[in-house]
Amino acid sequence: MTSFDAIVIGAGHNGLAAATRLAKGGRRVLVLEAANEPGGATRGREFAPGFRSAGLAHLVNRLDAEVAKDIGLDLKGDETLLPTTVLDGSGKAITLHGAYGESIDGVSADEQAAFAAMRKKLIFQAGILKRFLRRPPPQIGAVSLGDLSTLAGAGLSLIRKGRSEGRDFLRMLLMNVADLTDEYLTDDRLKGLLAFDATLGIHLGPRSPTSLLGLYYRLTGDVAGRTGGQFVPVGGMASIAPAFLRAAEKAGVTIRCATPVARILADRGRTSGVVLGDGTEITAPVVVSAVHPQTTFLRLVDPAESGTGFLRSVKNVRSHGNVAKLDLALDRVPDFTGLPVEARNGRIVLVRSKEQVEAAFNPAKYGEFSTDPVMEITLPSLADPLLAPAGACTLSALVQYAPYRLKAGWENGKPAFLKIVLETLERHAPGIGKSILAANLMTPVDIEAEYNLPGGHWHHGELQADQLLVNRPTGAASGYKTPIEGLYLASAGAHPGGGISGLPGWNAARHILSGATA
Repeated sequence: MTSFDAIVIGAGHNGLAAATRLAKGGRRVLVLEAANEPGGATRGREFAPGFRSAGLAHLVNRLDAEVAKDIGLDLKGDETLLPTTVLDGSGKAITLHGAYGESIDGVSADEQAAFAAMRKKLIFQAGILKRFLRRPPPQIGAVSLGDLSTLAGAGLSLIRKGRSEGRDFLRMLLMNVADLTDEYLTDDRLKGLLAFDATLGIHLGPRSPTSLLGLYYRLTGDVAGRTGGQFVPVGGMASIAPAFLRAAEKAGVTIRCATPVARILADRGRTSGVVLGDGTEITAPVVVSAVHPQTTFLRLVDPAESGTGFLRSVKNVRSHGNVAKLDLALDRVPDFTGLPVEARNGRIVLVRSKEQVEAAFNPAKYGEFSTDPVMEITLPSLADPLLAPAGACTLSALVQYAPYRLKAGWENGKPAFLKIVLETLERHAPGIGKSILAANLMTPVDIEAEYNLPGGHWHHGELQADQLLVNRPTGAASGYKTPIEGLYLASAGAHPGGGISGLPGWNAARHILSGATA
């Protein structure tokens, strides 16, 4: 078959979610993937003989329950949510249990009460923003009845809470996370955790204006209806891509891997299909791009079809990654000082304070990596023993800050940064250096090359106020529809953003099926 109702470019989880929803809506769908296997950034790889990484992400905290149910995702998770443990080098750990600290070990009763009050407020406020995730963002000048209903619902939520709560929401919305933690907390370790979570993957420090938005974004995700929860699926993170693939195939989607798209066909503002790398032409009235918006419009679409102003706005999308991904092959499970044995299967955050996070960010502003990085760690092979040989272990870490545009160049800077990262791990897990069999550090430049992500940014663009909602990725393409009729966006670069949620792809497909023109 060379003619389809819809062609989806990219077999990442958003592309597969879009394809599955379209197919379940009665469309004949073809998915084209340049890599040899589907999965996008969730695609695993062997980084050392006998040791595998499950991709960029090592936890699930945003998978949308309605998306999973609608497309028939058979992804199973342990009912027990994974804990988060904060290690500051003192040997005294803080462990958050349940959904983002429903209970906390390692702090005073007063601090627990203060955190609970702050958590309640943040979850309420994030819930207001969450109302906008499962639908296209409101379009300026073309607000629909659905948009008005969503806005009214958000307003009623605030009204029911009272005038002071409404004022507090408006006060905090564009606040920085450092000031918020100072209002509620006294423990530097807890402040450091919130500062880290608010800025992970974003080019901001905790004292940067609007940095609290990153924490709101995290708290719009939930697991089994519990806001802020996190889990690893049965079978580990490597089970995610196959689950999306099974759902797509069950819906009747045709998937072709190792099939790069060279060009999106467009003439006089209307798409008609794609041209493959080998010159084969495949027609379809609808093309859904589930790859980076800059790849879509700066490489695949003829510039003459998009318009100078639109292209300029796409070029100006800030999408330079700031996080490095480390995978270690270890001959044994590491022993982190102060880490409870029962918390080893959860998330480990190495951070001392919000000041450390801010100081780690400062060099990134000038194209330099942090000499005292903060990081998030998991031990993936504990959940998926197939990632390492018997008795061995894998360690996965997200390390910030590591700017895409390193002034000295990553070819020169990478060995020095890896040395710093390993020294940091050694301070928290004495002896880990002697158990390392192989180390693989992926800088944003490496992430760009491995996963076809311009700038090495896993969100396909900064999650900042000017690149969210009606401005994601740009104002003229914020509702999945683009200036080219029949061409839609469905990657993390579209609303609502990155993370393993499936929402950008699912929302785009529903928008197409609705026949909406806005």
